[in-house]
Amino acid sequence: MPAVTPATLTARALLLDMDGTLVNSDAVVERCWRRWADRQGLDAAEVLKVVHGRQGYATMAALLPDRPMAENHADNRVMLAEETADLDGVVPVPGAPAFLAAIADLPHALVTSADTALSEARMGAAALPMPATRITAESVGASKPDPEGFLKGAADLGFDPADCVVFEDSEAGIQAGRAAGMRIVGVGPRAAAFAPDLHVADLTRLHVESTADGSITLTTLP
Repeated sequence: MPAVTPATLTARALLLDMDGTLVNSDAVVERCWRRWADRQGLDAAEVLKVVHGRQGYATMAALLPDRPMAENHADNRVMLAEETADLDGVVPVPGAPAFLAAIADLPHALVTSADTALSEARMGAAALPMPATRITAESVGASKPDPEGFLKGAADLGFDPADCVVFEDSEAGIQAGRAAGMRIVGVGPRAAAFAPDLHVADLTRLHVESTADGSITLTTLP
């Protein structure tokens, strides 16, 4: 087999999705959304194809386009409570602890479709440190794939979008990062299908290096 040439991106700030990127919560997501699909008479397998990356109400609106949005928001509140209470199987994505340790003193923010309670529960269950800067569901008026969350994360850190790199696993998240004018590191198998600027199977496959001028270099490992 020929050697794989490492790929690199350079940034000044990093914007990190949570579910599927730092935390593996797929088991919980599947349990909760299967129950919801059953209640709605929908095919759970089809539902699970579109749940990742968006806020729950936005997924519901896509699946049930004729339902009043107020019902989606009400169902989403129930869903968030169920997900926050169910932490069985929530674990860090491989390499996430070391990755977060490596960027602890570098500009970074969490940008997640989870609300504050859910993000704290899942990061805690995975024993991962919560970034000081975070954009949660309460911080935005629009769900991914809208770029609002990533743009707010960049603004809160004090960087132009072009200087930021987004870490994402889902189609909606990658679309949001692109719409924000940012480059994308895709993490995990879902991300590979959406042509991120750089892709890694998990965070063990990425090396982070910072320089005195504030640049952050991200390099894939073989």
